[in-house]
Amino acid sequence: MSFSRFIAVSVAAFFLLTPAFAQDAAFRGRVIDTSDGLPLQGVNVVLYAGEALYRGAVTDADGLFFLSRLTPGAYEVRVSFIGYETQRDTIALAGGQVLERNTTLSPGSGALDEVLVEGERSAGVARITAGLQTIRAEELERVPSPDLSGDLASYLTTLPGVITSGDRGGQLFIRGGEPAHNLVLLDGMTIYQPFHILGFYSAFSADILQRADVYAGGYGSKYAGRVSSVMDISSRSGNLREHVRSFSVSPFVNALRVEGPLAKDRLSFIASVRQSVIDRFASTYINQPLPYKFGDLFGKAHLKVSENHQLTVTALRTYDRGALDNVEAVGGDEVRWNNTAVGGRYLVTPRRSPVLAEFLFSVSQYRIEAGPRDNPDRFSSLGSFNAGINLVAYVGKSDISYGSYLRTTTIDTELGGLYQNLSLKSARLPKLGFYLEPNIHLGGGWWIRPGGTVQFFDQFGFFAEPRFRALWQAGAHQVSLAAGRYHQELTGLNDRRDATNVFTAWSDAPFGELTRATHAIAGYQVDVNRSVRLAAEAYFKDLDNLYISEWTPLPRFTTNLQRADGLVRGADFRLEIDRPAWSAYVTYGLSSVTYDAQQEELALWFGSTTINFRPPHDRRHQINALVQTEIAGFDVSVRWNFGSGLPFNQVQGFDAFVLLNGNVDVESEAGVRRVIYDRPYGGVLPAYHRLDVSVDREIPFKGGTFTAQAGVLNAYDRTNLFSLDLFTLKQTNQLPIVPILGLKIEF
Repeated sequence: MSFSRFIAVSVAAFFLLTPAFAQDAAFRGRVIDTSDGLPLQGVNVVLYAGEALYRGAVTDADGLFFLSRLTPGAYEVRVSFIGYETQRDTIALAGGQVLERNTTLSPGSGALDEVLVEGERSAGVARITAGLQTIRAEELERVPSPDLSGDLASYLTTLPGVITSGDRGGQLFIRGGEPAHNLVLLDGMTIYQPFHILGFYSAFSADILQRADVYAGGYGSKYAGRVSSVMDISSRSGNLREHVRSFSVSPFVNALRVEGPLAKDRLSFIASVRQSVIDRFASTYINQPLPYKFGDLFGKAHLKVSENHQLTVTALRTYDRGALDNVEAVGGDEVRWNNTAVGGRYLVTPRRSPVLAEFLFSVSQYRIEAGPRDNPDRFSSLGSFNAGINLVAYVGKSDISYGSYLRTTTIDTELGGLYQNLSLKSARLPKLGFYLEPNIHLGGGWWIRPGGTVQFFDQFGFFAEPRFRALWQAGAHQVSLAAGRYHQELTGLNDRRDATNVFTAWSDAPFGELTRATHAIAGYQVDVNRSVRLAAEAYFKDLDNLYISEWTPLPRFTTNLQRADGLVRGADFRLEIDRPAWSAYVTYGLSSVTYDAQQEELALWFGSTTINFRPPHDRRHQINALVQTEIAGFDVSVRWNFGSGLPFNQVQGFDAFVLLNGNVDVESEAGVRRVIYDRPYGGVLPAYHRLDVSVDREIPFKGGTFTAQAGVLNAYDRTNLFSLDLFTLKQTNQLPIVPILGLKIEF
């Protein structure tokens, strides 16, 4: 389908599916923070008929609220938010009228009125709804890290079910999936590898993040193209009222941010740049080579075209470079990658209809290289174009989400013989998709989201993916459910027998069959009182057509690909306490990940062509505990995390292979060195645990604030393993005890 035809079909769907209710009234608007002119999310907008509560809504990420199918008449409007003064007003609604009224809230000591719409988007580690965790920028700063602004990567590692490659590598495994199975979106743009080579950092610092909706599974119909998880990240818009600047320095990263109005209350910008200095400064006092360079550049412009039209343009650039094994070698191998993405978002709220329309377009580019530092011998690159239309029609207490998208992905890969049965790969993958997902209020505390998406591929044909989410709320109790079917046309290939090999080669489905997954999630949470919340979730993922490396005695050099199936089962438990003087949370994750693979050669070693094993990211037990408090004007954060040992390959010995081709002197011919393995991933590495502490002090001055940070990572100097070289048996450890120090000024 051509792009023009895609637009025509999508616009036609907009008018055909938009409901109209001639006799009902509707009330909508936007809530704005008076301090910076930006929208406020999570604000209560409540209508009262006399003294009786009639209807309520909560503002979305754009500060918008919609109340439709209202009985004509007069109402009192109360707009309230924690930390802001409550606003009251009166409105009169006529039949068929769509009344639009914006409200501004001023910071103050206002208390929040009764929460009427909890929905699926609430912050806090124990606010998880069928796999969905919503993260706010202020939450990032609670986690001790060598960055005063906080970073999404450090926060994600405190969540149960999120496994990382450690202090370095930038690899995240979410509830049994592999890094290539995660979909990461920034303002609608696809970012293929947003996590930096040093594990504390991503492209999303608290300085630019507005919110992150992290789906560990069971995500709805709007998302397609990945089989494990979705991170839908929204960035901040620049201050519309005044200019703000911040600068921070540390032995790890220096950062600069500038934002402000270009036309007051109409056009703003925000720009951020971060550059690592760890190879020059941190290495000197850690007494360990840290040959890593990374950084990111971010920019965004926000234009208020009119009261009903908003336009944003976002751009991001990231880069990473470093050696992960044998870091002391001169001229050794290294890996490097970069992302470039540019996108736009046009938001429309038609005056005469209770509908929200979002138009998206973006271009993304990603490239990864590996090999000798001066002459990489393999690379893989992805390029994508995306255009989409997302619409929400509000129908009383319910709403209908629907939309369409056109995506084209190009792949260019040169592997230097790494995978013997995968040749040089260049491919172009166009895809057209449509989705529909009503959010239906059934009464009695029940909301259900039945829906689905359909995708059309030139190469692979047609796929339908049913989805379902449900939520029940009664007082302090909440039950949530999710299930869905998912397909992935892109395959990320990585030989994970060597932990330091983070080079991922991208391909379309190598054998013409897409990776598939089925998810099921059930969760429960309860507010024990105003300060204590408990949550638990059980989850299941069935993965088909995974592509992994065949089992050979030549790791890191060459291999074939084989199919495998995966089974993921687990449960998360969370306790969150939020008191006036201190806050804390504890999480525990229990999981099991198993792969089943078939390979004819396995019969020669183990007597069977089928083998069941734990992949190297199967961490059975995981504990995270974090406490934050204020002592004598200092903000103190303490975090302890524990992870049971990961599977690894045990080595029984070594031999040499000599190819007898003609007259060969076996006494002088050295041959090719090989490893003699035990069964795949039959060993278990030592457990991982670490204590991090940070102390911050914010000092206000005329026109700004000055913040100082001190602390320590790995406070009791635990020796945690990062990798074990199977040839030399050389051990590489995670970072030792690391003092942290940082300074930040904002004005």
